[in-house]
Amino acid sequence: MTDIILLSDHRVAATRVAENGEPLVDVREVAALRVDTRKADDDGSYAHLRTDVLRRLLLAQDALPPGVHLLMVEGFRPPALQRSYFDEYAATLRTAHPDAGPDRIRELASAYISPPEVAPHVSGGAVDLTLCTEDGVELSLGTEVNATPEESEGGCRTAALNIDDAARANRAAMGRAMTAAGFVNYPTEWWHWSYGDRYWALLSEAPAARYGPAALSHP
Repeated sequence: MTDIILLSDHRVAATRVAENGEPLVDVREVAALRVDTRKADDDGSYAHLRTDVLRRLLLAQDALPPGVHLLMVEGFRPPALQRSYFDEYAATLRTAHPDAGPDRIRELASAYISPPEVAPHVSGGAVDLTLCTEDGVELSLGTEVNATPEESEGGCRTAALNIDDAARANRAAMGRAMTAAGFVNYPTEWWHWSYGDRYWALLSEAPAARYGPAALSHP
């Protein structure tokens, strides 16, 4: 973990945001991409991404081996939902680590769910995804999407050693495609990739993030 920059790192919060105003768009309207419904919500927030993030996702799709497809699980996450996810997981960690102070709990929690104030999903620049076949059958990537560090024994980390060769190869294929399209991965979660948010800006040494907190517009 020493080489991993967590979302709780002060440098993430200190990263400047220069909001460019790109709207959120519904990925379900793009036939070339597949959207899973396991994280579906009432207003469809989960299926939305910023315009340029969607464009880059299409580039990543084109870079995958023949017959392999991206399967989007979750994109934009409203701030209130992000807060509830974080608070719920932090509560389980406080029970498991009763001697840990607030800063340590925040650090531990951020290895799985981002602190709301810097959360990539809240910006509309982050996407959780996996891979599937032409028929929609999910490929093995070692753990379930959103597996916690505890239940996966650390297998959720992108570079985890406790996964088989097929899962490792699938992670590598997805990694090559997403990286070539300009995304950065959160190393504690193989499924989480982002572009334009604070974490992306810090890792890519961009002068500023392109996306701050987003909001879904309703007709």
